Amino acid sequence: MGVEVNVRQLPTPNFQLPRRRPHCWGLGIGGWVLTGALALMLPAAAAAQQRYAILVSGVSGGEKYAAQQQKWRMELAAFLTTNFAFPDSNIVIVDETSPGSSKATADSVRILFGDRARRVTREDTVFVMFVGHGTYDGIDAKFNLVGPDLSAAEWKSLFDAMAARLVVVNTTESSFPFLEELSRTGRVVITATDSAQQRYATVFAEYFIRSLADLSSDLDKNGRISIWEAFTLASSGVKQHYEQRGQLPTERPLLDDNGDGMGKEAEAPGDDGALARTVFFNAEPQPTTGDAERAALERQRLALEKQLEDLKSRRGTMSEEQYLAELERIFVELARIAQEIRKRS
Repeated sequence: MGVEVNVRQLPTPNFQLPRRRPHCWGLGIGGWVLTGALALMLPAAAAAQQRYAILVSGVSGGEKYAAQQQKWRMELAAFLTTNFAFPDSNIVIVDETSPGSSKATADSVRILFGDRARRVTREDTVFVMFVGHGTYDGIDAKFNLVGPDLSAAEWKSLFDAMAARLVVVNTTESSFPFLEELSRTGRVVITATDSAQQRYATVFAEYFIRSLADLSSDLDKNGRISIWEAFTLASSGVKQHYEQRGQLPTERPLLDDNGDGMGKEAEAPGDDGALARTVFFNAEPQPTTGDAERAALERQRLALEKQLEDLKSRRGTMSEEQYLAELERIFVELARIAQEIRKRS
């Protein structure tokens, strides 16, 4: 089922929506059926890995939110295929208006993830993004589907059955309990809020999707956008959103990727972020057969990226002057190598 992409131009940062149509597959034909989950990505050195995206859009709660959610999921799917070369067949969209098995119901979700658990391998990466609404009754946090909802604990069971690396982004209100529940070593979990009590509609989804169209998201100038970079730019966008309106923020995005269930904001100190910096939306570029010079450049880039992560881990043991000087050296060299690689693409 194709879906026309026809959305208004968003305010800054400026970008144009790529005009491509993601495929929506019904479970009845062996496809994926989820609206509110997001996308998957490829870590830094894995040519054999497959990248998938599950875009899950739950109950909208009115015409205004329905139009907004449709725009978000269509933009996201278009950016993944156009900007990051995700195969159309690897992107799945399910929403409240889809018929039959493509509808975002608890039963469809269980079937979908059961099917994926049987298909994906440890080398694959699956990125899931929830777009819609969430609730918290003081005991359970849930993502709102058509009909009965699934709690964070029920989603955990579905995710834990998958061998692939998971990146889960819950953009809804009251999403923080999902971070606590889904946290696991080797998994990246992002939520729009840092408390279950933050129950107002969020804007994090919009800014996260914008980050995939903004070249400034490539903070380290290595020619790729990582989960951490997208999260950082989106978090900054959310902060500015409320400041420009003179409002107190009702959402504070968190990221957890070390399995402690705590998470941290983009600008806060802490251990989280090391894994997210190594998981990219872009596929790992493969050198042309026989292109020894490009292969050497790729090896240099990977070595510099490791140096960058090591430097960040040692920041507390260095003076600010030493840290900034070394950081500048690595960034300049990464930018040079990225430019050389692009010339050979």
